[in-house]
Amino acid sequence: MDLSFYKNKRVFVTGHTGFKGAWLSFLLLEAGAEVTGYALNPPTTPSLYKLCKLEKQMKSVIGDVRDYKQLKKEFDEARPEVVFHLAAQPLVRESYVSPRETYEINVMGTVNVLECVRNSDTVQSVIIVTTDKVYRNDNRVKGYVEADILNGYDPYSNSKSCADILTDSYVNSFLRNKNIPVSVLRAGNVIGGGDFAKDRLVPDCFRAIQTNSKVMIRNPRSTRPFQHVLEPLMVYLMIAERQINKPELAGAYNIGPDETDVQSVSEMLMHFQTIWNGGEFGKNTPFDWSYSEEENAPHESAMLSLNCDKLKSNFSWKPKWNAYEAVYKSIEWMQYYLKGKDVSVCMQKQMKEYMSQK
Repeated sequence: MDLSFYKNKRVFVTGHTGFKGAWLSFLLLEAGAEVTGYALNPPTTPSLYKLCKLEKQMKSVIGDVRDYKQLKKEFDEARPEVVFHLAAQPLVRESYVSPRETYEINVMGTVNVLECVRNSDTVQSVIIVTTDKVYRNDNRVKGYVEADILNGYDPYSNSKSCADILTDSYVNSFLRNKNIPVSVLRAGNVIGGGDFAKDRLVPDCFRAIQTNSKVMIRNPRSTRPFQHVLEPLMVYLMIAERQINKPELAGAYNIGPDETDVQSVSEMLMHFQTIWNGGEFGKNTPFDWSYSEEENAPHESAMLSLNCDKLKSNFSWKPKWNAYEAVYKSIEWMQYYLKGKDVSVCMQKQMKEYMSQK
């Protein structure tokens, strides 16, 4: 894939201080884009945003997507040509603790971004990022398709369903008439270097290693469409570019691994164990895990898989790295970090490897 389209493009990214937002901002900067980011302070310490020193390479605005007045001011000043909306409350378990805040951020935050787009005379392309969890989950084995019913179970998933639906309304009511193509992208569970969030599989593994303890897993048989973070981000960049000249391509798309590569949590842990314990760090700090059933645990779906035929058909796309390779790349990044090396070098390396692979 060629990112030359983004050279000197004015790009507005919400959520740039988060894991995926920082990776996306990094890719855009590498491509020569003029990036403005709008987000809260980094949600974790450490954070990929700080480790990559992104605040020194782009205009970084610390703000809340719920604050329409500030968001519109920064949006209008940036005069973006391309918009990526990633800002969100992204954690299922946190949404049970703070449901109202989750809806405010994920629903009204999306409304506010789309209002900025509606009132813009510069925007050429918009990407709204939701999730694989927007579908009404019936624990089917087959992957969900884009036309399936949107009705997430928990507050996080449901708020993202709402964001998905309201985006469709904005497109039908306003943005199609303004010739602004908008795509809603529903990605699977992403892993990769630089994720330090709680209640996520790979970060939990690294925390266990650093504290010389076992990872305690709640649902080892649960399946998820795990993929390396570069997989969906490259799709975001691809669709944002292509839909400008071919607006008929704009729409909702699933992004995930091949259905034959959908893994259980225990399979992912075994990949991690094999790679980590076989490497230089594993000799002194071996990785191990065990299963512990949690009492009164909030609801989490057991089965989740995506059908990505629409994306494959419309864009001749296919995933490049399987689950094992995604874990390997995550560990490679962590080894840079643990050695005190510049993680940006690892990210540049992985970016080039991904883009050069057929």
